[in-house]
Amino acid sequence: MSQTTVAARGPSLSAARRTRELSEAADGRVVDVLVVGLGATGAGAALDAAARGLDVVAVDAHDLAFGTSRWSSKLIHGGLRYLASAQFDVAHESAVERGVLMERTAPHLVRAQPFVLPLTGLVSRGQAALAWAGFQAGDVLRLSARTARATLPAPRRLSPVETRHLAPALRSGGLRGGLLSWDGRLADDARLVAALARTAAAQGARVLTRVRALELTASGARIRDELTGEEGEIRARAVINAAGVWAGDLVDGIRIRPSRGTHIVLSSEHIGPLPAGLHIPIPGETNRFVLVLPQDDGRIYVGLTDEPLDGPIPDVPEVPETDIGFLLDVLGSVLDVPVRRSDVVGAFAGLRPLLDTTPTSHAGTAPRTADISRRHAVLISADGVISIVGGKLTTYRRMAEDAVNAAVDARGLAAGSSPTARLPLVGAAPPRTLATLRAPRRLVQRYGTEAPAVHALAVQEPRLGEPVVPGHPVTAAELLWALRHEGALDEADLLDRRTRIGLIPAERAEALETVRRLVSEALGTGH
Repeated sequence: MSQTTVAARGPSLSAARRTRELSEAADGRVVDVLVVGLGATGAGAALDAAARGLDVVAVDAHDLAFGTSRWSSKLIHGGLRYLASAQFDVAHESAVERGVLMERTAPHLVRAQPFVLPLTGLVSRGQAALAWAGFQAGDVLRLSARTARATLPAPRRLSPVETRHLAPALRSGGLRGGLLSWDGRLADDARLVAALARTAAAQGARVLTRVRALELTASGARIRDELTGEEGEIRARAVINAAGVWAGDLVDGIRIRPSRGTHIVLSSEHIGPLPAGLHIPIPGETNRFVLVLPQDDGRIYVGLTDEPLDGPIPDVPEVPETDIGFLLDVLGSVLDVPVRRSDVVGAFAGLRPLLDTTPTSHAGTAPRTADISRRHAVLISADGVISIVGGKLTTYRRMAEDAVNAAVDARGLAAGSSPTARLPLVGAAPPRTLATLRAPRRLVQRYGTEAPAVHALAVQEPRLGEPVVPGHPVTAAELLWALRHEGALDEADLLDRRTRIGLIPAERAEALETVRRLVSEALGTGH
């Protein structure tokens, strides 16, 4: 491999940096804040604390975005669903945080996504009127959050012809038209977490993956390096437990009711072009939809379910056939082209870390997970560990801010207020600046201002510009960039989190040998 190096515009996370900073973190000194968990909320807490000038270490037993933060619908919701259940504070908070991401902190990663709700025979005129009122209320939320109309266009009614233009796969028979709405859409949720972690590192945080917290106390953690098996201790003035669905494994007394959200993966070749996503009403539900989400890599995600998970929490949730069948049934209610089980090329499921504060009903049954509030909570254990639980991807920044506020107050740390609502993430720039970058549009939407540097790798060494899997847009240059600058340590990091090749098992298997060779070459040269 060529020794040519293209510099990152932001901070680089690498294997060498991890080794050095893990040694520093466990050398006996006392840091201000230890964060456990490097999903969106944990990485956000590390950034928030470091941006206030605090000395921060953040650890995760696996990789960045290993848990829930890589399994979302890739949407930054404005809170419309929470209006219907009278959770006005959650709805407003979601709309505000959506605007922060789209207009200030991550405009390169979050953009407006149109959705069509088709008005078929399954949607009564009363239901259509209720949905339209909801979309208008969502636009009021946008206004209250001071998000510009240029960022999120207004909802509007569509004729049958307009509806079919935006969603050609819809069945035309009985189609009365549609309702067009807009929301925020991430290029990739795991890439958001990587940007948060690198921005935290730029502020001085030590971001350490493959470091498992074995035991937490208010003064630190006993840890194990999962690469070497060596154990040690990180001492801290404040400890923030941001382990998501695993938070209760580290701190006693936290009741989490995980809810499984499943998506299936289809090829766009089967359904055809989809200029807009779809909201498909779930029969018998007044405020739940199956979402059809076209992706830039030729795939379509269809989700999602909301089913309680009982028993031990797995590292990677399995997708039951019942979830796949449910999604196919709802999809088949509106599409002109039949979608069969054999057309499903992949599937994934995530676990929402819902805080269970609701008592059982008078009949002795627990409430549905769909009914549990998406509010987050900061909990302080009897021995002083601070846990941040509940919430959702869209509000990660506010959750992180609240957790750090609690740490500052509880431990008397010298820190000011959070600056993260105004702090751009690595790669961020105004849309007009992003539009002038000399790099493929797809790279700009994933790397922002670093896209030219990623592209330059492929220009300097043409074999790096080749797709890792034929027909899939990800190139070897992106994988090499992830190894050098984004903290990837092995092929799973590359296939399953820095990119989404791994969502389709057949493509993952096809890419594995090439990716292993690239990892060996890159890490063997010390990059």
